[in-house]
Amino acid sequence: MTWEILFIFILLAYSVFNFVSGKINADLTALSVFGTLLLVSMLFPNSSLPSLEATLGIFSHPAPLTIAGMFIVSAALEKTGLIDSVTAYFGKLTKLSYKKFLFVMIIGVAGASAFINNTPIVIVLLPVVLTLAKSMNIASSKLLIPLSYASILGGTCTLIGTSTNLLASGILTESGYKAIGMFELSAIGIPLLLAGTAFLVFFGNRLLPNRETLTAILSEEERKEFMAEVFVRPDSEFCGQKVSECGMTNHRQIRLIEIIRNGVALKGNPKDQVLEAGDRLLLACRPTTSILNNEKPTLELPEALKQNLEIIASTEGLVIEGIVSPHSQIIGKTIDEVNFRQQFRVVLLAVHRNGVNLRDSLNELRLKEGDTLLLLGSMSAVENLNNSDQIIVLDQQKSRSKMNPVKQLIALTTVVGIVLLAAFDVVPIVASVIFGVSLLLLTRCLKPIDAYKSVEWSILVIILGMLALGQAMTTTDASGLIANFIANLGSIQFIPSHYQPYILLATIYLITWLFTEFLSNNAAVALMIPIAISLAINIGLDPRPFVIACCIAASASFSTPIGYQTNTYVWGAGGYKYLDFTKIGLPLNLICFLISITLIPSIWNF
Repeated sequence: MTWEILFIFILLAYSVFNFVSGKINADLTALSVFGTLLLVSMLFPNSSLPSLEATLGIFSHPAPLTIAGMFIVSAALEKTGLIDSVTAYFGKLTKLSYKKFLFVMIIGVAGASAFINNTPIVIVLLPVVLTLAKSMNIASSKLLIPLSYASILGGTCTLIGTSTNLLASGILTESGYKAIGMFELSAIGIPLLLAGTAFLVFFGNRLLPNRETLTAILSEEERKEFMAEVFVRPDSEFCGQKVSECGMTNHRQIRLIEIIRNGVALKGNPKDQVLEAGDRLLLACRPTTSILNNEKPTLELPEALKQNLEIIASTEGLVIEGIVSPHSQIIGKTIDEVNFRQQFRVVLLAVHRNGVNLRDSLNELRLKEGDTLLLLGSMSAVENLNNSDQIIVLDQQKSRSKMNPVKQLIALTTVVGIVLLAAFDVVPIVASVIFGVSLLLLTRCLKPIDAYKSVEWSILVIILGMLALGQAMTTTDASGLIANFIANLGSIQFIPSHYQPYILLATIYLITWLFTEFLSNNAAVALMIPIAISLAINIGLDPRPFVIACCIAASASFSTPIGYQTNTYVWGAGGYKYLDFTKIGLPLNLICFLISITLIPSIWNF
């Protein structure tokens, strides 16, 4: 083993550890790997590592550019209202039984996900499905996991269905093999979709939990609170006392949210603050403390508080849940840095992340994509928040995008054009996507600023970093070393030689599946496909079936809520526990595995 191979293994271990532990963000991990490879290639120009020019040549790889373009195309379909047109249809299906509705939803979502990035589809449908679940008297947890799984299964059916397929095709082309065709994956993707649909329809109700989100459990009255702003009277007994000492926290129906002094909100726990005359306090009060007068809410404070505090204003509020959207500007920032209450006019009560409710030190918590937030705000503030692209409000359906038939037709024609040009090999898919994006921007189906926002830059950074690592694994023959190890595992003496390719195919599938469940689907493909190609070459087989197995395994992320982005979104929204995904996802993983290792060799010969 050379020092270059050892160095690559160290980088690989570093990447896997950070992907699994989350101590360093996945995109930062990939970026640091890329930077390290650049630095070492400069320090040791005569090593077997890729040269500086070869490493920088990763930026010319067609896959990241194609993936970025498809993000923009998906955003155009959403902005022009085409996705809303699809979601509007689901509202007409509430009279169907659970199984019939589930079947229609899965097929509809999968069909859309075959050609559109699945994340915006799930995000748009989340509040819609929650509303429909309530009207059908079905727990939302019975529908949200199938919603995510349907988008994943649909993505396996076409080349543009998911970024992993595009990335795999790009790596295959760079290795000198024919690119994956637009509908080549349909031969395995459609059987998987049909099998997955049958499993979810017939066993979903039994295996899915019966849970609701917090706000769905609350009644309409319990969800309503009154937000009152009061100030400490100059002659108040509370002056010079801590909030915890003046008895304000003894009233269960009143909560102190914030203390404002000289126009600035005080940091830290409000209960530990010493009150001063003129301090303004923001209170959340339950409806039982209010009296409705001519339909206008007013508030009566308890007598002990009334002598020391004076009400400035009160308004009816609502407790809602929301999810931090993928392109939100608040990602990575604390509540104080965002100036949350002043910006959104709502109060953050709690954060739900990775199955844990976080209530302490909220002001110091850095928000992450997919965090579920418990919020309190006025009706108008909630409506404004619902119309923004920062937080996805789960309790209400987002107002529909303005319908423009001409732009809808242009957007739809663009997608069809991209598919046809790539399907018939008229031009490479990267060229058709770039032309399509140009057309969408020139016809104002999407504003340039919205196009840039729609790109998942963190995913592109992960792809570039892992492509560089995969390239280094190939040039140093680290991938060949791993491939030989896997080949030795499959060449067990008592197994007949004609069965060994099937064993190796199953091994590649399982390793890729494990990577995608705990790392990232794009990272799994970028790391595993060079190994799969090396394995096939070393044993004298066609690499294509092994690459196809990697594509399917990288998408078959059903057993954990962290392996696929859409699973993470429905995790908090459906009130799921971690093992809820394992209970229903593991059998589905087994079904996909058995179908894949059976069909792939018969469609793509070894």
